[in-house]
Amino acid sequence: MDGRGLMRSVSGVGPGGTARGWRSVRTAWHRRRLDAAALPPRGAERARVPGAVSGAEPGPGGGVVRFARSELRISVAVNGAVFWGWDGAAQLPSYALAGGCPEPDPRAVLEPDKDGGWRVVAERVTVAVSRHGALEIRTPGGVLLRRDLPPRWWEPVGGGRARWMQRSEVAADARFFGLGARAAGPRLRDGVYRLWNDGLDTTPGAAALTMPVQFVVADAAAHLVFHDTSWDGTVTLWEGEEGAGSGHDRAGRCEVRMDGGPLRGWVMVGTPARTLLTWASLTGAPALPPGWALGHQHAGAGLGTEDAARATVAGYVERDLPLDAVHLGGGLQAGRRVFSVDRERFPKLPVLAEELRRQGVRLVAPVVPAVPELPGDAVFDGGAARDAFVRDAAGRVVRGEGPAGESVFPDLTSAGVRGWWGELYGERLAQGFAGVRHELDEPVSFGAFGERTLPRSARHDLDGSGGDHRAAHNLYALCMARAAWEGLRAAAPGERPFVVSGSGWAGLQRYGGVWSAPAVPGWPGLRAALARVVGLGLCGVPYSGTDIGGYGDASSPELYLRGLQLGAYLPLFRTYGDGREPWEYGAGVLEHTRAALAGRSRLLPYFTTLAHLARRTGAPWVRPLWWGAPEDRALRECGDAFLLGDALLVAPVLEAGAVTRSVRLPRGHWYDTVTEQMYEGPAHVPLDAPVSRIPVLARAGSVLPVRGADGGTELEVWAPVPGRTGSGLLVRDPGDGTAEPEIERYTARRTGARVVVSREGGQVDLPVRVRGLG
Repeated sequence: MDGRGLMRSVSGVGPGGTARGWRSVRTAWHRRRLDAAALPPRGAERARVPGAVSGAEPGPGGGVVRFARSELRISVAVNGAVFWGWDGAAQLPSYALAGGCPEPDPRAVLEPDKDGGWRVVAERVTVAVSRHGALEIRTPGGVLLRRDLPPRWWEPVGGGRARWMQRSEVAADARFFGLGARAAGPRLRDGVYRLWNDGLDTTPGAAALTMPVQFVVADAAAHLVFHDTSWDGTVTLWEGEEGAGSGHDRAGRCEVRMDGGPLRGWVMVGTPARTLLTWASLTGAPALPPGWALGHQHAGAGLGTEDAARATVAGYVERDLPLDAVHLGGGLQAGRRVFSVDRERFPKLPVLAEELRRQGVRLVAPVVPAVPELPGDAVFDGGAARDAFVRDAAGRVVRGEGPAGESVFPDLTSAGVRGWWGELYGERLAQGFAGVRHELDEPVSFGAFGERTLPRSARHDLDGSGGDHRAAHNLYALCMARAAWEGLRAAAPGERPFVVSGSGWAGLQRYGGVWSAPAVPGWPGLRAALARVVGLGLCGVPYSGTDIGGYGDASSPELYLRGLQLGAYLPLFRTYGDGREPWEYGAGVLEHTRAALAGRSRLLPYFTTLAHLARRTGAPWVRPLWWGAPEDRALRECGDAFLLGDALLVAPVLEAGAVTRSVRLPRGHWYDTVTEQMYEGPAHVPLDAPVSRIPVLARAGSVLPVRGADGGTELEVWAPVPGRTGSGLLVRDPGDGTAEPEIERYTARRTGARVVVSREGGQVDLPVRVRGLG
């Protein structure tokens, strides 16, 4: 880096002036020196492939296939998931899995296959291993879904961690989704996608939350593939092409390259719903948000004092705008020190929290992992006494640059450190907060150049297995979310913890959801926000959303309003007022804002039901249009609309000036929820999209729980097609607590111009409103 480039870097490292700028330079140079000393450049390497098969040993659910230079372990679980691991890699230890190893399927047996290979036949999948190590995943009917070619390792001649590469082929019609919160999705086109959490990297393929989870949809079936290693790596995708009847189809391809870690993974096959149910049984049921977290949440630069917070809430109340939570920012903390409170800005914080709670508004606190190195600071002193902070290879505490200046970082991969860190969240509850929001949890250490995280050579406990930051980096936010969730649960056993993270890894849904800043400014940011939510849902994280309103991005009234209309249908609905609240955009925007927020409040019983169903089934709330019809290839190409549960189709406006838009409808009959006009899919239909609303359609026959005019729950029934029936589910949730409420099932039957609604195993005790009868 030349001098001019260095100065640009110094001036661009956040607030704090020259002193902070030079500290960031020092941090970057220190990181580089530590890594140069502890991680010498990679020298000569020896390439290795499995070689020819030499034998096999049956075992529970499968067995071990041995090759000349490696071995492959295969096991099919009772839930149908297939585990494979090379070089002796086992299912555990794994940060992704919940509850240990799943029980192997006793009916799945390893047996000889043609041409000297081996195979395992199970109820939902057949796994074939060739004599040179290729692994094929087939449907029970024999259709090939995925072919993993023999892997390749590169091992340092002098010893050390091997990097590896695995190439795969999928059907020509298959399309890729997933890999975490990708702004470029939801369908992932040809390109390179990095597996290294970095929310400050804006280059294509980067993301703040990455997961080595591919969700692949093809005509024959869907399948999910998880490479269970947390090291830095890349996934390169090439979509297939069909030969238009010539018979010369080109298979889709995938190449996974990892700098280290075990070469192991899982495969799940079936319908999209079945696949994610299996994934949830492996990685854990999604945490259930408290009832208030399904409503409208707000953050902003204008919430830096008690008076400002009161004034903002009063502005919403006076204008009859629903508000359920307020997220405070860095101004809450004294000198931006984590878990502190600025007593000048917030002298009576518990009083403020109670005052707002009486108005139905909760407070959410920010938490970062960086702890300023200040003797006398309670958090620093407590961590130092417990030897809780990350150290380098020489045993010295690693220092970085955090929001409060020179900082140290707790090793949250240690169970003991997580326990101590989790106890600190109880103090936030005592101050009146209802939940927390994690920021810069990749973790981020600001630097003038190079990677903005801890040195790769920094040492971590990794729950007793030991390792460096190369293995721990992608796991850090997951471990921080776990510490928060367990700490809040211990401090308030009867309440559901509210934890939303900015980063994470596979299994994050066990501890909460994901919030994200806009990935890109302007109108493209709306499409990116939708892509992130859909992608995370297909990776097993159903509760997520992105900020609406931007950061210093002077949003036009139209852009603000279209973002609000989209966000009102996403699981985590949070607006961000960067100096402008909705009433400051003008009377027209205020009226349309009121309608969008009222629409969200009206759907709260439906969102509650979706949250409980996700906990039990793993199904995301926000689903791609192909969710119920993965065989519809045209739907796989649609990334500008989505299904909200089974009942609603939402078509946000993603372009400036648009007042109409075309929507691709899945199979079935659909009603425009405003005009009640019916459309039949599959088809492209033009719909009105005035600035006051976005198109929302209801599936014919849906029984939709909504909030009635009196504030209670009612059933909105969209008339089935004559001679057919419809259905819907309802979960009546008290809003908090850990009890599992009953799932109520309703059926709608149409006879002529009459619709009759019945409840399975009981009587209908709610008001019913039938729509769509003209």
